[in-house]
Amino acid sequence: MVASISVDQLHVSYYGKEAVRDVSFSIMPGSLVGIIGPNGAGKSTLLKAVLGLIPSDKGIVKVRGGEVKLVRKKLAYVPQRSNIDWDFPISVIDTVLIGTYPKLKIFKRPKKEDKKLAMECLEKVGMAEFKNRQIGELSGGQQQRVFLARALAQQAEIFFLDEPFVGIDISSEETIIKVLKELRNQGKTILVVHHDLSKANDYFQQLILLNQELIKFGNVDEVMTPETISRAYQGQLSFLKELVVTS
Repeated sequence: MVASISVDQLHVSYYGKEAVRDVSFSIMPGSLVGIIGPNGAGKSTLLKAVLGLIPSDKGIVKVRGGEVKLVRKKLAYVPQRSNIDWDFPISVIDTVLIGTYPKLKIFKRPKKEDKKLAMECLEKVGMAEFKNRQIGELSGGQQQRVFLARALAQQAEIFFLDEPFVGIDISSEETIIKVLKELRNQGKTILVVHHDLSKANDYFQQLILLNQELIKFGNVDEVMTPETISRAYQGQLSFLKELVVTS
């Protein structure tokens, strides 16, 4: 079976500073994987480099066995909420419809079936009743659910989410992780930048533990040990040992 994502000796600089160095891992289809690590560890940089949104200094990234540009329509990306202009005047339903655009022919508008798909995606995340709201009028959790619905509308094979649980309510978090697990069970691959170690065991099958370099990649119980966590989170050892033991 061909790996969904294969990364070999990846090095990435960001604004002239090395952010990721010598990172290698391989993720198979049907995996829900978290990228964890301290602030400034290069988690979002790694995600963007795999997507081809920022250039790498060296290394090889393959998605579904080939170059990212060859499978772009099979990929869905949910960026950090802080990177989105929430003042842009667009409705919830039109936001989700954007997810159907990659499959439209040039100069073609969404058809009836595209609008039906968009509504089905909103229903999956519990946001159908808000379809005519302006996106900026929603709470943080509601906004994140809408952007997940947009990703679902792309009917992608691989999903990339950058800190999807930051600044959202518990109900939205539960909805999002439920949908992500359903996608995994359908054979999709999901890669999530995550910060809350206490929920890593419940949310993910595998973890990429990063602090510029790869500290550990593997199943959650292999990564979430006091020894490996302390290597990544220097200076927070006592707190993290307690966290790992009780999680």
